[in-house]
Amino acid sequence: MTDETTPGPEAYEFGDDDTQAALENAQAEIAALKDQILRVAAEAENTKRRSEREMNDARAFAIQKFARDLLGVADNLSRALQHAPREDADPAVKNLVVGLDMTEKELLGAFERNGLKMVDPKAGEKFDPNFHQAMMEQHAPGQPAGTVIQVMQPGYELMGRIVRPAMVVVADRQSGAQAAAPEGASSSGAYATGEPEAGAKVDTKA
Repeated sequence: MTDETTPGPEAYEFGDDDTQAALENAQAEIAALKDQILRVAAEAENTKRRSEREMNDARAFAIQKFARDLLGVADNLSRALQHAPREDADPAVKNLVVGLDMTEKELLGAFERNGLKMVDPKAGEKFDPNFHQAMMEQHAPGQPAGTVIQVMQPGYELMGRIVRPAMVVVADRQSGAQAAAPEGASSSGAYATGEPEAGAKVDTKA
């Protein structure tokens, strides 16, 4: 190719307007691609979390009925130990009580290992309708109103899902009023809070 037919540098030059437009188009495409990548990454993370949650739910539902059936076994073991003659001098009776203790501990350990946890509120703990079921109210001068004073039957939760609420006795609204209020002060108290509040009551349908 001769010098006469070779195009000079000016043939490849673009105007300033064309260069600016091409740069803006490239930047817009880059921004769109970045946004698309972020959306895909977010969707992948959401899919992962959703899959994990569905797997946990499936596992919980798969063993929930089995776990609920086993609660009766745990309850019977607990009742047997409560009435076991621990002071009996007969070696056979002592060995039986020890065997019951070991069986209960192993059963509760198996519950824990599989995500089944006991709900056993302590006396004085605030009533929580999400985990407790109030079976009755009783006057308890030494306890704040709306707190647990007795557990009739412990409850259980499985991986954050309540399988059986703890059945409890709750201090009524007049409980603790005399001990908490100064002489001459009003004795009215709010249920489940311990603070004056009219009309508060327990949810016994939890």
